[in-house]
Amino acid sequence: MTYTRAIGISCNKVILLIVRGLALSKIHPNVLTFLGLVINIGAAALLAVGQFRWAGVVIIGAGLFDMVDGRVARETNRVTRFGGFFDSVLDRYSDLALLVGLLVWYGSINRPFYVVLTAIVMTGSVMVSYTRARAENSIPACKVGFMERPERVVLLIIGALFDRMAPVLWVIAFLANLTVVHRMIFTWQEAKRLEEAQLRPAGTRTHR
Repeated sequence: MTYTRAIGISCNKVILLIVRGLALSKIHPNVLTFLGLVINIGAAALLAVGQFRWAGVVIIGAGLFDMVDGRVARETNRVTRFGGFFDSVLDRYSDLALLVGLLVWYGSINRPFYVVLTAIVMTGSVMVSYTRARAENSIPACKVGFMERPERVVLLIIGALFDRMAPVLWVIAFLANLTVVHRMIFTWQEAKRLEEAQLRPAGTRTHR
């Protein structure tokens, strides 16, 4: 067994114990989702005053709630349509809260270029989620692209812990907006294919 696999198994066991403990406590999964948002707002406040390393630690704590709320819902038979919707909405607020914290920080130290860069990251982050949600109203699935929420959160944690937020913002800005373009092209191709498939039977004539 490799070290990474051993670490993964150990972490999974810890998470499983946490999930079982929370399930026994009868706490509602939506409460866990809300607590994740509150913790992320705390991390955003730390980012706003330049306490990046502490913010990184707090974001990791918030990530724990992101990992367990769905599992607790399944463990306690509380999986609902609204729960999935609620989780998705609060995830967006969490993302935006962290980026607002960075906007405040860069504004306070008079770095207008990085204010704009953070705004571009914010736009890309929202549009990655929006393009998938909107595309899946027209096509069965749109999961192409790389810069989903977990990747963005991991990068923000790295940027905060190692005080390398500027290059992390460049990476997210580029890849998030590239993902949006990729999803637009993919949706166009899939929508066109589906439309042609619908028209084909009507336009096909049987020759005898």
